Amino acid sequence: MRIRRAANDDSDLVATLVFELIAELSAPKPPSVTKAKVSETALDLLGDSNVWAFLAESDTGTPAGILTLNACAAIYAGGRFGEIAELYVRPPFRSQGVGKLLIQAAIDFGRAQGWTRLEVCAPPVPPWERSVSFYRQNGFALLGPRLKLPLD
Repeated sequence: MRIRRAANDDSDLVATLVFELIAELSAPKPPSVTKAKVSETALDLLGDSNVWAFLAESDTGTPAGILTLNACAAIYAGGRFGEIAELYVRPPFRSQGVGKLLIQAAIDFGRAQGWTRLEVCAPPVPPWERSVSFYRQNGFALLGPRLKLPLD
């Protein structure tokens, strides 16, 4: 398995993997966004200096997973830190250490940036207990829920 930082020309692959994540999280309902909108957003954000994506690829080059990362800053966090926005491993590659490799890439990148920590918004338990357990097994601690306020 190989982990690499996505480039701007990987935006279609990034969009495909993130759309698969959205579809899985939305099931059994259809996704709330279109694949075209996800593609447009991926192309826009991969050119941003505060957003990165890391791709996992099998030895044969088959896309296996993705992690997206944002730069953040907060006084409570002691300065600048990273937030994992999306983490997705395709079903055939799960339980093979792909997610752990993606998180390690984010840790290495964050340390190189001088960040104080990584954060991730965990999905609600019990439906997503396996996801929360995965993060906890990889060193993350629960901080509490997050809320959102759409600005559009």
